[in-house]
Amino acid sequence: MVQAFVEFLQQTGIMALDIPHFIMIIISLVLLYLGIVKKYEPLLLVPIAFGMLLVNLPLTGMMQEAFNSQPAGLLRYFYKGASLSIFPPLIFMGIGAMIDFGPLISDPKGLLLGAAAQIGVFITFLGAILLGFTGQEAASIGIIGGANGPAVIYVASNLAPKMLGAIAIAAYSYMALVPVIQPPLINLVTTKKERATKMKQLRPVSKSEKIIFPIAVTIIVIIILPEAGPLIGMLMLGNLFRESGVVDRLSDTAQNSLINILTILLGLAVGGSATADKFLRIDTIQILILGVIAFAIGTLSGLLVGKLMYKLTDGKVNPMIGAAGVAAVPMSARVVQKEGQKADSSSYLLMHAMGPNVAGAIGSAVAAGVMMSIFA
Repeated sequence: MVQAFVEFLQQTGIMALDIPHFIMIIISLVLLYLGIVKKYEPLLLVPIAFGMLLVNLPLTGMMQEAFNSQPAGLLRYFYKGASLSIFPPLIFMGIGAMIDFGPLISDPKGLLLGAAAQIGVFITFLGAILLGFTGQEAASIGIIGGANGPAVIYVASNLAPKMLGAIAIAAYSYMALVPVIQPPLINLVTTKKERATKMKQLRPVSKSEKIIFPIAVTIIVIIILPEAGPLIGMLMLGNLFRESGVVDRLSDTAQNSLINILTILLGLAVGGSATADKFLRIDTIQILILGVIAFAIGTLSGLLVGKLMYKLTDGKVNPMIGAAGVAAVPMSARVVQKEGQKADSSSYLLMHAMGPNVAGAIGSAVAAGVMMSIFA
């Protein structure tokens, strides 16, 4: 009887649970707490955290490779969608179907703010190089500064697949913490008078402009930067579904059921890649530090260009909209709106901030294409 009990214990995960996996389980529980209780981007954090939990529970084999007649683990199949760069472009299509480029078309200077926010990508890339990361790894880490999770996964899965878990979790964690990270930076760089600046109402944008825009952006960007094709192409296709008005079923599918399914699969795949042996390393701490630096520099760069616009327009541009230049759509725009109303309760900056915000989505895809063209 004792022997049978010992054999039973050996077949359970109790005997196989070691300290590294125990630490990873605790980390996954913390992320679940942030997603469920604190509501920090739960659509992302909950599946990622649960995938991390599943893969670090002993003997589940959730991420094992197929071997002889033994099938691969469940999360390994999901991971293929990320590692083969299938999921990120499809998620971009869903994002495109949800985005209204009208504020950007109405006020094109948002493109400058979206571009300025990508400075964090390239400064952090240089910082990662100085810390000893390879060019491919540094490029993957730098993209965190764009605050665009699918773009981060697209680059990391191609250039630094072994670091995908740490890089993706850092990116999505900082995206979830946008309402915590950005307000102090905004208050640091801008004055109360600047934050209280009211902006005039945006001009109406015609349906023709909204249809032409995704087609024109696709042609121009991909001709100049072919490596950005998968991300820009799918982003603009989704937006064309939305704006054309003739494929409502496709638009509805892309922005609802499809992107929801892909978010679940991608979240589990990313979490599943964060095994103890790959995540509990010095590199991960460096990635987390570089990630927050990238995000902060991106936000500050946008704010500084916003302040320049404030000066050049004699106070007609609220510099806070520069903070929305990162691609955390629409979280950054909401932060700007909230901070604007703190300074002046009658201020309404959401639509003005959405222009740089959606420009950031384009800019982060372009930055990803630049990195891919150099290092792929």
